[in-house]
Amino acid sequence: MFRNLTLLVRYFTFWILFFFLERLVFVLYNADKLKSTSFIEIVQVFVYGLWMDASMVGYICVIPLLLFVQIWVIRGFRLPFRILKIYSYFLIILFSIITVVNFNIYREWGTKINYRAFEFAFSSPTEAIASSVSSPVFLTLLILVLLIAGGVLLFRLLVKPGVEKQGNIFLKISVGLFIMGLNFLAIRGGWQLAPMNESMAYFSLNPLLNYASVNTEWSLIHDFMNARYSSKNVYSFFKPEEAKAIVKTLYNKPEGNNTQVLRVTNPNIVVIIMESFTGNVVESLGGEKGIDPEMEKLIAGGLFFNEVYSSGSRTDKGVVSVLSAFPAQGKRSIMKENSKQVKLPALPASFAQNGYSTSFYYGGESRFFNMKSYLLSHNYQKIIDRNDFPNLDLSSKWGAYDGPVYTKMLAELTNQQAPFFSTFLTLTNHEPFDLPGRSHFPGDDTGNKFRSTAYYADSCLGAFIREAKKKSWYTNTLFIMVADHGHHLPKGDLEISDPQRYRIPLLFFGDVIKPEFRGVKINKVGNQTDIAATLLNQLGMDSNPYVWSKDLLHPKSPDFSFFNWDYGLGVINADQALSYETVGKSVIYKRNPGSKVGNEKLLRDGKACMQEVYQEFIEY
Repeated sequence: MFRNLTLLVRYFTFWILFFFLERLVFVLYNADKLKSTSFIEIVQVFVYGLWMDASMVGYICVIPLLLFVQIWVIRGFRLPFRILKIYSYFLIILFSIITVVNFNIYREWGTKINYRAFEFAFSSPTEAIASSVSSPVFLTLLILVLLIAGGVLLFRLLVKPGVEKQGNIFLKISVGLFIMGLNFLAIRGGWQLAPMNESMAYFSLNPLLNYASVNTEWSLIHDFMNARYSSKNVYSFFKPEEAKAIVKTLYNKPEGNNTQVLRVTNPNIVVIIMESFTGNVVESLGGEKGIDPEMEKLIAGGLFFNEVYSSGSRTDKGVVSVLSAFPAQGKRSIMKENSKQVKLPALPASFAQNGYSTSFYYGGESRFFNMKSYLLSHNYQKIIDRNDFPNLDLSSKWGAYDGPVYTKMLAELTNQQAPFFSTFLTLTNHEPFDLPGRSHFPGDDTGNKFRSTAYYADSCLGAFIREAKKKSWYTNTLFIMVADHGHHLPKGDLEISDPQRYRIPLLFFGDVIKPEFRGVKINKVGNQTDIAATLLNQLGMDSNPYVWSKDLLHPKSPDFSFFNWDYGLGVINADQALSYETVGKSVIYKRNPGSKVGNEKLLRDGKACMQEVYQEFIEY
């Protein structure tokens, strides 16, 4: 019997050690972000992670343990040891693949692999591959091979075949049930009231340390289990009526008139949503110099909103935030849910109701992440995507580069019925950061590749505006330039919780702007969701359906913005910026000390917004 128990202990220990290796690989891969982290904190990653590892090992051991008890108790019942070996080797390979895939996901999304990543991969495999090709392939494959080899070697060293049959049958049944009870306790995380959850692995104000501590496979399994058809609000902080009341004070339509900056009442509208055009490449926002010379020229002659933030960190969320003024929804994406996204208001539908023709331009596949369904549901009468370009123009991994799409847009807008509302979603400034020509910033490092694609996107924008000025429709057109979301590049060290990662440009440009407002900068804190109310109020159209949108040109609109990611939220006003980790339940970023009362109120506002947004997502 002792030998049998030793086998079980060895098998459990093997998986604990494998997850130790997996976590070590993740920490070493992100070592450049942990330079200022103490050795004690690094050790704590492994100590706090051990609890969740034990829970995941409990899940893994369910099938082997059931088979072991049957072999042990039932005379004549046998299974070859290779069954356990095949089962374990399969999981070693699977977990090793998840580990290396996680590198790129964490770098880009600031979170570990989750249900949304699989949803993205299966619904848009081509785009998913394109997003991953900037990862260092050789290093990734080397780590994968070493991790698999290390796992197999550990298994062979620790797990030996053989189950002894002798012993009293009642004693064996009792011990078997006891062991299964212990395994259940391991899965649950112990006797405590709350079962195992991710917050049990959280211990630091540094998100990277917390993510490293969380067992990747445990988190992934539970995200899959809770991903679909859940009616529970995972961001619940207040009573529902209290959250609604707080949000209402932030987004209530103020009395009085706004500042009218347009000299015409029914201009054409061209909205250019620029892929990953973070404020960190915009000189006027304190970004690096020399990347956006064309944008800087436009800023000098346009109306620039210089305290605007994106709602989330992905394109699908950015498009909905700009066009429907509906904030990002944490772990979920409303664009993917047809039954929900059709209920949102949207600018193309509002303009179509007011006699505008509508069109949407994108060089990639419009079906990406269910976007085409969203576009058609909201009255885009013409959708141009990669299928409308010759093969010669489809040289990007995503489809057509920005240049050919701008050219096609210029030609077709000339023949489009006026007034028109047209949108262009750019794509070149996206992984793998490829270019149709020579890079402006030399080098193959990811930072310079990003700078070069941002520079290209900027140059295409400048060329488009210069050519548009030659068109008859130019003088009656308002151009709106905004990013779909920010980015950790080119800085490379911005965590998903850093508000600077979400700061983006928002520019109104064109002859339709009154001369006295050209070159003016608006300092009000806002969000890309505020475009809807700001624009519609300028034109005397109904902005009431856009309840999450503030008029940035109304003097009484509050300075306020909030953003979110899978496991947290950020909130900003004129005096302070805070980021809050919803799993660890702690403030992990604070722009300045601020006052206790002021910080508590601002955080309360952000929590209420997060709760109410997610509740609306559930109820749609």
